[in-house]
Amino acid sequence: MNVADLKIKNLVEYKNQIYTITEIFQNIDQAYFVKIENDIQRISVPANSIRPIKITEEWLEILGFSRTYSSEQCIRYERPETFIKYDIDLSSRKILEGLKIYGNAIKCKYIHEFQNIFSCLFGKEPTALHYGYLKTES
Repeated sequence: MNVADLKIKNLVEYKNQIYTITEIFQNIDQAYFVKIENDIQRISVPANSIRPIKITEEWLEILGFSRTYSSEQCIRYERPETFIKYDIDLSSRKILEGLKIYGNAIKCKYIHEFQNIFSCLFGKEPTALHYGYLKTES
């Protein structure tokens, strides 16, 4: 995970728990660290110890998407904004999988990438339900 891709409020995984990034900084040795928090704790950890959260159907729903279409080849999720969609390609080639905004395909496999894109386009974080106790698979 590249520290340059991270922003405050990004969701990340650390030791199988979900955290929100609250600060990104360098120590005296120029190593990057992040302050992260969830409902249980606030800690500072080396930036290279956190992991991205892969977009799954469960996460799409948490981030405000609803399943609108399903076939043997594809599952489509859409947000209330009619121009944002996420397709899950059920074929082994995964050619159609990913985020679609105004019909343009955008490579986006992780939650923090979606958060960053959404924030850049709309100037705010996507609406999310409570995620404090969800665990991820490592």
